[in-house]
Amino acid sequence: MKVVLNRDLGKEKIEEISKLGYEVQLIEERDLKKRDDYYDADVWFTYKGFDKVDMSRWTKLKYIHLTSRGIDQVPNDYVKEHNIYLSNNTNGYAVPMAESIIMYILEVYKNSREMFKKQDQAVWKMDTSWIELAGKRVGFLGTGTIAQETAKRLKAFDVEIWGVNTNARAVDHFDRCFKLDDSDEFFRTCDVIIGLMPATDKTMGLLDANKFELMKDGASLLNIGRGNLVNEKDLEEYAKKFRGIVLDVVEQEPLSPDSGLWKMDNVIISPHNSWVSENNIARLGNIVYRNLKSYIETGRPETLIEDIDKGY
Repeated sequence: MKVVLNRDLGKEKIEEISKLGYEVQLIEERDLKKRDDYYDADVWFTYKGFDKVDMSRWTKLKYIHLTSRGIDQVPNDYVKEHNIYLSNNTNGYAVPMAESIIMYILEVYKNSREMFKKQDQAVWKMDTSWIELAGKRVGFLGTGTIAQETAKRLKAFDVEIWGVNTNARAVDHFDRCFKLDDSDEFFRTCDVIIGLMPATDKTMGLLDANKFELMKDGASLLNIGRGNLVNEKDLEEYAKKFRGIVLDVVEQEPLSPDSGLWKMDNVIISPHNSWVSENNIARLGNIVYRNLKSYIETGRPETLIEDIDKGY
């Protein structure tokens, strides 16, 4: 069985995959257009290689494994028509993203942006605007692995943790969960709201003027998951009501230099950086190995996207 890897998982992990019985072919995504010797692969490990290949030329492809958590780059119709299994990077980025989210919240609550400006200007001036995170209510839009890893860590800060998911199901480390269709109380009472929802038709533009009207004056908003969760035009209009806004993702990346969000003192813009870690390749390699082991032994990956149309 042949697997094409578009990302190098390291010599040791590739050898482990080979020992499972796979013929491993490593081709960087940028080189896919230059070659045509991989279309006989059974398994394809890629990120956004779909626009670099001729999908009609695959002769044996039955399993696609993504390097990413998100799946909106996948040609859904092709995958469904050809009965292809699809796996994603289920929790490979959860730890660094959880740490980043906590950093962002503390940066807002401790006003670090202004402190750094004073340091650059060699100004020694106390800032009495700092507030405590303890005792606050932190809300997560989306209660998946990233939210769970973050909530687990936030418990040490003595906060109450609320979440929004599809059916108000209970989730570890969460004190209360709501359905999206019944979440007004969530928006009205949370001190911090963190966007971690996948990109679907139902979530696109969810955070708009109507939701901003509901949110507390002085609340903080972080969008970490998908840029299209936030209506940026409405956000610019309502930005002044928030203590702080953190955007690690935006509707169109990179954020246009003309966006008014760049100039707002209560906005922190991070260039889709929250997932970065020295341990990402090792975690991803372990996920891929387990799925490939299951696939070659049982004909089915250990983890897979059961309903691709849901968008996650």
